[in-house]
Amino acid sequence: MVFQNMTKRDLVVRISKETGLIQKDVLGIVQRTFDYIAEEVAQGRTVELRNFGVFEVKVRKARVGRNPNKPESDVPIPKRVVVKFKAGKEMRDHVSRLNPAPIEKRIAAEKRSEEHTSELQSQSTISYAVFC
Repeated sequence: MVFQNMTKRDLVVRISKETGLIQKDVLGIVQRTFDYIAEEVAQGRTVELRNFGVFEVKVRKARVGRNPNKPESDVPIPKRVVVKFKAGKEMRDHVSRLNPAPIEKRIAAEKRSEEHTSELQSQSTISYAVFC
C-alpha cells in the first residue's frame, strides 16, 4: 500500500469538488491564505486558527553541536529564529484516535524508500564517474 502526502494541489482539487468553484479560483484563495500566514509569521507575529492550530515564532538559543564525522570538534550553533506549529485541540483529538501501527509501518517504508533512492543516486554517480 502506497501512502502519499497531501499536496496543495490535492487540497485545491478537493475544495473545488466540494464547493463547485473553479480550481483556478480555489488555488488563488488557498495560495493567498498561505501567503498571509507566511507574511504574519515572517514579521514575528503569531497566527492562531481556532480548532486547527497556532503558528508562532520562537528564538532558539545558541548552543554547541558536534560533527558526527569529527566528534572531537565542537561546532557553535548560533541563536536563531524558527517557526513552531502547535496543533489545536480538535486536530490533536483526531490524531490521538489514530492506530500507531500503520503509521509506524508507513514511516519505516518511507525510510527504506529514501535509503534505496539515496543508494541508487550514489550508484549512478559512481557509474557516471566511470564513464567520464
